[in-house]
Amino acid sequence: MGAIVVIAASAGGLEPLLRIVTALPTPCSASVFIVMHIGGRKSMLPHLLQREGKLPAAFAEHGQAIEPGRIYVALPDSHMLVERDRIRLDGGPKVRHTRPAADPLFVSAAAAYGKRVIGVVLSGGDGDGAVGLQAIKAHGGMALVQRPEEATVASMPRAAIAADHPDHSLPAHEIAQRVRAICS
Repeated sequence: MGAIVVIAASAGGLEPLLRIVTALPTPCSASVFIVMHIGGRKSMLPHLLQREGKLPAAFAEHGQAIEPGRIYVALPDSHMLVERDRIRLDGGPKVRHTRPAADPLFVSAAAAYGKRVIGVVLSGGDGDGAVGLQAIKAHGGMALVQRPEEATVASMPRAAIAADHPDHSLPAHEIAQRVRAICS
């Protein structure tokens, strides 16, 4: 198995998320996990990602085996965590006022996969993803943050930059190219 790519997005994050997904190569050696702040509302995100990109995308299932070349999306109202080779869904307390939240995914990925993790924080409100990027960096992984000046809602990227120095703060198209190179 290749890299583990974990992505956080919220308000204004769909467009940069689609840029990343459409840039992913086929075949792709990485497994991609996405948390978008949707709360308990119904979501068509996996359908949109699969329609725009080349990789299969679906909501994650509890206990599901992790495979390369797939996109796993957090279910509405459920945190998504990764363990060695498996996905775990959790309906526990909201984190930073949201469920699903990125921090539980990022922290669990860092603990399970260490330096193989690439964390990405895109446009969104509040500071979800900042603690998770710290964990990824502490375990030797890479942290990429959308440039705040480009983000529709800059709170998440700014919080991630303030919490820890990410490896790169880039426009979405450059993040897409970095992730593509890692997945090739």
